[in-house]
Amino acid sequence: MDKAIDWPGPWPYPLWIAHRGAGRLAPENTLAAFRLGHAYGYRMFECDVRLSADGLPFLLHDDDLERTTSGHGPAVALEWSALAQLDAGSWHSARYFAEPLASLSEVVRFCHEADCALNVELKSAPGIERETGLIVAETLAREWRGALPPLLSSFSSAALEGARTAAAWLPRALLVEQVDTGCVQAALALGCVAMVVEHGQIEPQLAATMSAAGLVLLSYTVNDELEVQRLLGLGVQGLITDRVDGFKPGP
Repeated sequence: MDKAIDWPGPWPYPLWIAHRGAGRLAPENTLAAFRLGHAYGYRMFECDVRLSADGLPFLLHDDDLERTTSGHGPAVALEWSALAQLDAGSWHSARYFAEPLASLSEVVRFCHEADCALNVELKSAPGIERETGLIVAETLAREWRGALPPLLSSFSSAALEGARTAAAWLPRALLVEQVDTGCVQAALALGCVAMVVEHGQIEPQLAATMSAAGLVLLSYTVNDELEVQRLLGLGVQGLITDRVDGFKPGP
């Protein structure tokens, strides 16, 4: 079997990764969530990044704006100047009234100031997956100054290919919701160093196959203590969690 790109030494990222900034305790993918996750001791964050109509990378999980902002319709239809005016906090609670959407550049600055690592999930409107990977990777290659490069992950092969074209040195991970016989080979073909797998899909055979292939195994979204122990026993090296108030990430 082909091997993944050799990583220089042990996996360098923190075990615990705060999902969308602070799990469910703050409005997801906002700077307020990052600040709260940091206050709970987390030093690595997962976030979702997509493109505005004018090609600026910003944080938002959904294709549409309704669930987590005061906006309506597809996010890709608006330029950043309009997106930046939306309220991305009130849906969560009154405490976060008028919390804005965050640009990727703002998150990079936060991570530099707080000395934190970042896992960027590449999100995309249909048809611009490769462009999304290209622009996000170009932005990170230009702006990131942290000791650890951001880990780019996606369910989309096209997005990961775009990221590899723009900045092959940025590590990549294939996101997997449903394990099948081809997912490990797909990750290797994309030049990935890791896979991020839905926790219920992780079984001993998958862990052994990935280890033999030289791929690091991470998991989402892990919120149960017994499941944490099961996954650690299988060699999982990254746990993405909503429960930033329930699990202590350690030093």
